[in-house]
Amino acid sequence: MWYFLLILVVAVIVYSLYTWWSQRRIVKTLTQEEFIEGYRKAQLIDVREPNEYDGGHILGARNIPMSQLKTRLKEIRPDKPVYLYCQSGLRSGRAAQLLYKNGYRQLFHLKNGFKQWTGKIKRK
Repeated sequence: MWYFLLILVVAVIVYSLYTWWSQRRIVKTLTQEEFIEGYRKAQLIDVREPNEYDGGHILGARNIPMSQLKTRLKEIRPDKPVYLYCQSGLRSGRAAQLLYKNGYRQLFHLKNGFKQWTGKIKRK
């Protein structure tokens, strides 16, 4: 029984490290200042759910929730940079992995997500 739990814990740690490493390889994490410098020349995508987006989002962002991303890939051009953000940075990292698997290469996301954002926002 203890061996099983130990193996399970080690497997979770290995998977987490692999996910973290692969995200670092495919998506560039940007500070808010770096994000502001480039997002106006890119496709700015908020991958949070619509109720989160309506509560406040970065000015100029399109809402394509992580839950709909697979079915809405055609809305994102693969030849232009893609700037992603979510509430904390976890979903935008997963979104970047999905985009990378579908041929997108210029991927950036906001360090610590929208919860740390101090720039201009829009509310619905």
